[in-house]
Amino acid sequence: MLIKDYDVEVFTPPCEPGAERFAARARLMVDISEVLPYLNATLRGAVYNPAAQALTWKKGGHNIAFHAYAIATSNVEDRDAAEKELHGLIELVNRTWERRDEITPDHDTHQRPAPMALYNLLPQTNCRKCGQPTCFTFALKLGASQVSVEDCPPLFEPEHADKLAALRALIIDAPSIN
Repeated sequence: MLIKDYDVEVFTPPCEPGAERFAARARLMVDISEVLPYLNATLRGAVYNPAAQALTWKKGGHNIAFHAYAIATSNVEDRDAAEKELHGLIELVNRTWERRDEITPDHDTHQRPAPMALYNLLPQTNCRKCGQPTCFTFALKLGASQVSVEDCPPLFEPEHADKLAALRALIIDAPSIN
């Protein structure tokens, strides 16, 4: 187990006083920078910055940051959910560390695809079958890893096979371990 001890702080972000959303930070007693390339290899849509020893990721609309001695999450609906999510992220780090022999670390910095690049590969029907009001909204959420290509039924029609293949190539579809 990599992370054994940590302190948790749940707060309202200073840039949003009185907001209904919360953020949480775990201050770690151990340096986790060695696990970041393994998380980079397994978390779809993660953005790793080796020079800063930091990895950011979006999960369910929450912004998550892993640093050498801290893990943070933001945009969480309440204090209990923020604390629970943070504990889950610590478990994710520990599981990833325990499985590091099975994972090829990825030391590269990846960029999230631009929403317009994603939009250009969508059917652009605004059919709402994905649950979003427009294809551009879907593209925004796809880039933030809040939805997946599987959520767009028209993409799986034969006439969009090339677009589907291009989208999958553009989006890093690394397997998730959580």
